Amino acid sequence: MTRGLIFDYGGTIDTRGDHWGKVLWKGYERCEIPITEEQFREAYVHAERTLGRNPIIQPSYTFRKTLDMKLRIEMEHLMTQGYWNVSEEEYKAKHDQLLDLLYGEVCQVVGESRSVLDVLKESHPMVLVSNFYGNISTVLKEFALDGYFKSIIESAVVGIRKPDPRLFGLGVEALGLPAGDVTVVGDSFYKDILPAKKIGCHTIWIKGLGWTDEQYDETVPDKVIERLDELIDIFKENK
Repeated sequence: MTRGLIFDYGGTIDTRGDHWGKVLWKGYERCEIPITEEQFREAYVHAERTLGRNPIIQPSYTFRKTLDMKLRIEMEHLMTQGYWNVSEEEYKAKHDQLLDLLYGEVCQVVGESRSVLDVLKESHPMVLVSNFYGNISTVLKEFALDGYFKSIIESAVVGIRKPDPRLFGLGVEALGLPAGDVTVVGDSFYKDILPAKKIGCHTIWIKGLGWTDEQYDETVPDKVIERLDELIDIFKENK
């Protein structure tokens, strides 16, 4: 029986289970930015490492501002490496086009997720556990998600990053329940499902587009879903 829920944020609540790298790449394609997927992947990794090493993202940054910074770092890398030769005017136009496209999609997906959380909060206390930049509280307020979670465990604040199981251990402690009474919902097999299993939680994997083509053992999570709203029926059965 599940008495409490732990949710991941990025990729789980905001992209229907798709890895953010894939979401960004599809955006680059739709905006017809003339680079290869290999070049994009290099820029994506460069941006993630840059943001991980440097305190660029401030606690007051909204998700839109965070996405803006990510795109700037990626696009500047593409230009400095000679993969994308454009004028400053064209760069700005494409940046703004991609930002508007992606942010609009995220707003839509988060709205769908919020409807699911509305139902689940009536019967289950919920905690958020996320690898984020120190601004997750601002992001939750931006999307009207700040009232759903009993506690927020953010990697940049507590100094532990997934896949370290201790991050989920903090989530279990915040719920005040035994790990066996808690279900973790996440999009990453390695960063969510495996570490949550390791500390004794149940797991539900929202499986979307992965960053790699690696095949995973789908018998490891207790359930595999494709849409967050499938949780409503799962936990109706669980009452």
